[in-house]
Amino acid sequence: MAVCVVVYTTAIVRQILATFDKEGIIVYQAFKPSTAEEAVRLGTFGTGFSLDRMTWIKPSFGWMLYRSGYATKQGQECILKIKLTHEGFQTILAQAIPSSFDRKLFETEKDWSGALRRSKVRYQWDPDRDLKLRSLERRALQLGIRGTAVRDYVNCWILAIEDVTDLAHRIKTAIANQKQLPSVPEENVIDVSPQIQKTLHISL
Repeated sequence: MAVCVVVYTTAIVRQILATFDKEGIIVYQAFKPSTAEEAVRLGTFGTGFSLDRMTWIKPSFGWMLYRSGYATKQGQECILKIKLTHEGFQTILAQAIPSSFDRKLFETEKDWSGALRRSKVRYQWDPDRDLKLRSLERRALQLGIRGTAVRDYVNCWILAIEDVTDLAHRIKTAIANQKQLPSVPEENVIDVSPQIQKTLHISL
């Protein structure tokens, strides 16, 4: 007797989830205390932040908690909540090139590597995390920016900066003690153009 085996697969969800309002959108970064303190004081980044290196921004708070170990890893002891203009964020997305070769977007690896070398923005999708750092089915977007994109980020697009390190520590403590978790900003899907949907392989 023949046996029919049905295998069900779950599609990987790629959508940009972030906290936002009419004014702007939130991304997160982690730094050493001196860099973070200066940024909060200035309302943008100062001398402790390098304009000549690639820097990565993350719309997902859960992914930021995971990457920084709840703001405990060396050089990531402070988590900053950075509010960007919508125009700035969309401009970053429009320039993004995948950090690994994608044959759906480029005919050859040489084409891709050339585009990546010229681009000021690269992106990658990683398994998103909940507040307990558990891997989720959906993916979290990371954006690496450099060159003119970093300069525009620092000088034009940042609306406000807040230190949320204490919130990260309180979440970690609540989990360790099996207590109720503190409330965190709600993250919702960001709308983007069809071209950006195609380039970033965003789920519809």
